[in-house]
Formats: sequence, structure tokens, C-alpha cells
Amino acid sequence: MKSTNPVYTGLPTTIFEVMSQHAKAHGAINLGQGFPDVDGPEDIRRFAAEELVAGRNQYPPMMGVPELRTAVAEANKRFYDLDIDWQTEVLVTSGATEALSDCLAALIEPGDEVVLIEPLYDCYLPLVRRAGATPKLVRVTPPDWKIDREALAAAFGPKTKAILLNNPMNPAAKVFDRQELELIAELTVAHDAYAICDEVYEHILFDGRKHTPLMTLPGMRERTLRIGSAGKTFSLTGWKVGYVTAAPALLDPVTKAHQFTTFTTPPGLQKAVAYGLGKGDDYYTALAGDLEAKRDRLARGLSKIGFGVVPCAGTYFLTVDTAPLGLGDDDAAVCEKLTVEAGVTAVPVSAFYQSDAPGNFIRFCFSKRDTMLDGALDRLARWVERLGDTADA
Repeated sequence: MKSTNPVYTGLPTTIFEVMSQHAKAHGAINLGQGFPDVDGPEDIRRFAAEELVAGRNQYPPMMGVPELRTAVAEANKRFYDLDIDWQTEVLVTSGATEALSDCLAALIEPGDEVVLIEPLYDCYLPLVRRAGATPKLVRVTPPDWKIDREALAAAFGPKTKAILLNNPMNPAAKVFDRQELELIAELTVAHDAYAICDEVYEHILFDGRKHTPLMTLPGMRERTLRIGSAGKTFSLTGWKVGYVTAAPALLDPVTKAHQFTTFTTPPGLQKAVAYGLGKGDDYYTALAGDLEAKRDRLARGLSKIGFGVVPCAGTYFLTVDTAPLGLGDDDAAVCEKLTVEAGVTAVPVSAFYQSDAPGNFIRFCFSKRDTMLDGALDRLARWVERLGDTADA
């Protein structure tokens, strides 16, 4: 038989699914899954339920219902003082992953290069390669996650079509500072490239930080595609409602890619998200505040046990150094041991790099109930204590 496409053929199962299956098999508390274990606001869910019963359930407009596209434009003005035309500059997609796929399919041609910053969310490389581009990787590493200016500049060249930027960054929990964003903008403009910005964690920043979209920097308004997600903003990841904001000339081909990918997104969910985007500042403050408290709860506990806790500026994820506990430099093996012996599942950070990854860092997800976090900490503490008893014997 003829061969199938090499990008996806034989692609391994994602690390999230692998570790989740291990967790189920061993009855472990799963802190590897990157989503909340409770549903989002009840009023948004009730709004969706009422729309499903009373509203229209046929094809909505291909670009999205006017209510949501208007709400996205208004949110851009409210939070970032961006003036967005909802009719020509907002597209609704079936989740942020579809948005990424549409942007890459619409803008990238075979022979192009796309700059990416490791560690990477797992869909980035396959989507870039399937679009025909060559990925140019630049890395940040724990514990400081600092970007190397020279390395980033060297990744750009005459074939650079775009940079794909994840900010706030999964899995590093890094928030790019103003200087880093200015450097990225400068290089993007200098090489006449586009910026595809995955900003799904835009409202989940900690310690008083405020999100700065790359689109707001000088020279970036006309060359940036900004992607948001109701899944992260409202803890409704299963709804798969995303949105792209971009200048008309950029959004037009992305809209065509969307037209021939999913075409539309459920109208009732779109209208419920539109309602949610209009919630008061107290909602957005509580979203970040509640998750910051969970971050601190887990960080204190892990530090007390003996892990080296890496700073976390945003997102759902906390990275820790296993070296202080003498657990070895194979993070995948450590995660396996934690699942089987301690009954707690994490994800190895090396899974988010292509090669030569640091081997002593693992990642926990803290967007879980406090009882689950406390249960995981109790299991880990007892496991580390048993390790000490074995070593003493």
C-alpha cells in the first residue's frame, strides 16, 4: 500500500494521554492533566443550556455569531485598549488548537521557516511541519526560563515567515516581560514576518502581573494573529471555543482555512461565551486569585517535601527540580516511579523539548480541587519518607 503522511504516521501518543493512562492503571492522583477538575461558572453553563433548548441549532455564520465576535472585540478594547472591528477582524474557531492549525495552514508555504520557543505545547511542531515549514527552535530552560537574545536573533532569517509565540507559556509558566516582547517585535518587523500568538492563558497571571499582547507593540498591529480561548478563561475546556483577532488581510485566508476545517462552532456555546466575556472585573480577578492560591498551596507543600520549586508566573503549571531529593536525571523514570510508588502523576518536562532536554524537572498541574492537591502532597510526603527510611536501612 502507498505510504500515509509522514508527519502524523507513527507520531507517538501525547505525554498527557500516556501519563493519564498510567494514573488510571495505578489509582494515582493525576496532576499531569492540564485542565480543571471542576466546571466553570454555572451562570455561563445555564446560559448555554437555555440557548440549546430555545435557540437555533442550525449552522451559525461561518465566522461566528455576531454576539461573540462583538464580545471579543469589546474585550480587546476593555483589557488592552485595542480597537478591533468585529466584522472584519474576529473569527470564532472550535478551540485554540483549530485556530493555530488554521493560521499555519493559511499563512505558511513549503520552504518557509517558523520560529518556535521550547519547551513546546505538543501540537506546535506537527502543525508547523504539516504546513510545509521548517521549525527553527530556540529554547528557554528552568529554573529561570530566560531567553537568549543572540539565539533568538539567529533563528530569524530570510526564510522566516512567522514566529509562533505562547505567552503566558505552557508548560514553562513563563510570562514574557516587556523587553523580551520588544525584542520579538523588533525581529518580526525586521524580517517582515508574522506573529501567531497563542495567548489562551491571558487572564491567568499571578503576583500582580498584567498580560501584554504582542499585538499592542509598535509595528505589530497589522502582522499579529492573537488567539484566545474560552476553555481557559472560563474553565470550560470541553467546549472548544476559541477566537482569532487579526487585521483583515491576515484574517481573510485564516477564515478560508477555518471554512474547510470545521466551518462552524456550536451557536449556543458561542452565545454563552459572549455572555461570559461581559462578566465584571471581579470574575477575572477571582479567576487569577483562586489559581494563585492553588499555586502557592502546592508550591509550599512541594518545597516542604524537598523539591526545588521553580517560579511560576502564570498558567496552570508548576515545575519542580527533583535533584534536591536525589531522584536521578531521568525525569520520565521519576514520573513513572511517582505514579507507581507514590500514587501521584506528574509530567516530565523533557517531553516538551526535541532533544538534549534538562532531565531533572517535572511538572504538576494545580488547577484542581484543594482536597486533591492536599491528597497528592500527603502521598508524596509519605513516599519521600519511605525513601529516606530505605536509604538509612
